[in-house]
Amino acid sequence: MQENRPAGARQARDLVRVAFGPAVLALVIVAAVTLLQLLIANSDMTGALGAIASMWLGVHQVPISIGGRELGVLPLLPAMVMVWATARSTARATSPYSSWLVVRWVVASALGGPLLIAAIALAVIHDASTVLTELQTPSALRAFVSVLVVHAIGAAIGVWSRLGRRALAASPLPNWLGDSVRAATAGVLALFGLSGLVTVGSLVVHWATMQELYGITDSIFGQFSLTVLSALYAPNVIAGTAAVAVGSSAHVGFATFSSFTVFGGDIPALPVLAAVPTPPLAPVWVALLIIGASSGVVVGQQCARHPLPIVPALAKLLVASVAGALAMSLLAYAGSGRLGNFGQVGVDQGALMIGVFFWFALVGSITVMMAGGIRPIRLRGPRRRNPAPEPEPVEEPDEPAEVAPDEAGEPSQATETPANPEAETPAPAERDPEE
Repeated sequence: MQENRPAGARQARDLVRVAFGPAVLALVIVAAVTLLQLLIANSDMTGALGAIASMWLGVHQVPISIGGRELGVLPLLPAMVMVWATARSTARATSPYSSWLVVRWVVASALGGPLLIAAIALAVIHDASTVLTELQTPSALRAFVSVLVVHAIGAAIGVWSRLGRRALAASPLPNWLGDSVRAATAGVLALFGLSGLVTVGSLVVHWATMQELYGITDSIFGQFSLTVLSALYAPNVIAGTAAVAVGSSAHVGFATFSSFTVFGGDIPALPVLAAVPTPPLAPVWVALLIIGASSGVVVGQQCARHPLPIVPALAKLLVASVAGALAMSLLAYAGSGRLGNFGQVGVDQGALMIGVFFWFALVGSITVMMAGGIRPIRLRGPRRRNPAPEPEPVEEPDEPAEVAPDEAGEPSQATETPANPEAETPAPAERDPEE
């Protein structure tokens, strides 16, 4: 029993770290930022707790309502960092040899701790709304679902990184499912990364517009706040660029952007939004479709790493394409919502899913065939028996020639040639040395 106590204490400590580590760390950072903002604005601390709780829920993509105006478009960067932190803590608490009971406890801790903090945050906001009438309590169902989804994605990534192969080996699922997940991840990262490069290039091209947006404030702290806010919302803009790259469209209120047309409208004064195209649309924006084709090539290369027969190879590619389309759709949905008087901000979800699936499946299938990802099927016919070797013809010995009998009536004996002629030849007589 004494040997099991340290292991049990270590497991309990890991479960507590998984349950409250990322969520409490995010709460501390949010509290520090909120208090700093209140101190700089010379505001009282009356609604500090309500603001901290609202911002913590905002990190998990829970809409915030202030004064009857809903802020539904929340930055994606904090949520992505939260997913990464949850995945890291879950992976550290799980080993490749952990039992399924331990894995279930780890996942339950990764979900239970944040849900408990979410319940406390909702209670704090409801209590603060009695003092600050402009602060409204968000929907409890939406809050719990958003927190659950964010941490469930992180926990799934962490557990899969440790037990993915083991889970596939113990399940009736095909072994190539892990390759499909890897291919979908590579395709989404390629699409997101290339769209980020295009966003940066567009910011450089529209540098003058970005300077004008920075000109709305003269203070250094205000410009610093705009820079931080732009960095937090950069993944949202990149997700919109990725939607445009696969043939879909993004919109900010009435302003709509796609690779083929642009309709102008009012957009928020955020410097990172200087990357959006302005009408009239130049033909160069049609080249964004190359990004979708390039990400499809990445998916095909990953699927071709382990060649399979044609049916499993195509099934692996289709699963990767569907998974990539769903991941991009979820990412774009998380970065969408209502933005006060500007209206709805987001992308065309249906066109996005179809576009991602189209590029991943079509270009990916061509890449799989060209990269040798399809193993040819060898038809096995009836096995041929080796024919018995024909016996070699035996040479009959030549018959001896008939010899005429001699006078005595007996056949004469043939003179045989000695095998060693030198042995039969008499040696020469030695000379006398006196001669």
